Amino acid sequence: MEHTPAKKTLRIALVGDFNPDVIAHQAIPLAIDDAAAVQELTADYDWIATTEVGSAEDLVGYDAIWVVPASPYKNAEGAFTAIRYARENSIPFLGTCGGFQHAIIEYARNVLGWRDAAHAETDSEGRMVIAPLSCSLVEKSDVIELRANTLIAKAYGRLSIEEGYHCNYGISQDFASELEEGALRVTGWDEEGEIRAVELITHPFFVGTLFQHERNALAGRPAPLVHAFLRAAAN
Repeated sequence: MEHTPAKKTLRIALVGDFNPDVIAHQAIPLAIDDAAAVQELTADYDWIATTEVGSAEDLVGYDAIWVVPASPYKNAEGAFTAIRYARENSIPFLGTCGGFQHAIIEYARNVLGWRDAAHAETDSEGRMVIAPLSCSLVEKSDVIELRANTLIAKAYGRLSIEEGYHCNYGISQDFASELEEGALRVTGWDEEGEIRAVELITHPFFVGTLFQHERNALAGRPAPLVHAFLRAAAN
């Protein structure tokens, strides 16, 4: 028997600094519209610049939060506020590329107590949990192996996927070992074992990927994680 979603109209916050030249920003509305049409939902989304997020109050009322690519953000604190609000209030969360990187830093700072957790692209001091990749992934695609029985594996329905990237930074080796114990689990790796996806096992839907799966929409293909994100928001 098909489960009927509780909500038919969703409000989604897209947190990031919109730029029409960013490929991922062109793809995101298409990916959401496609997933909403398939699920017979209405998905209204608001682009919220990081400079517009002063406190969690600015995000109240949204059914889901997506911290989108194209960092450094104009106001990194705005991104961190959105991530923390989604994490602490069980609001479905998606972070891609810059959103993934900032979700890792937010978790390091506010859950693990690494107050000086930092991003090598923008910070000159602190513990670099986000560091330069050994090889740039700007406009590259790669095979990613997924952990079984996770949100991401269930979304794709398989354990090996190929997706595209546009980034130069990922999780540092020093920090990778910290993710073996806690609630934020690694759920996707590339063929060299580098971390490419994480999810929070204490949360109904909190997924971050270094790859930009939303780009599938530009080629007319579904973006499975966006489908899963909307389904979580509706239910």
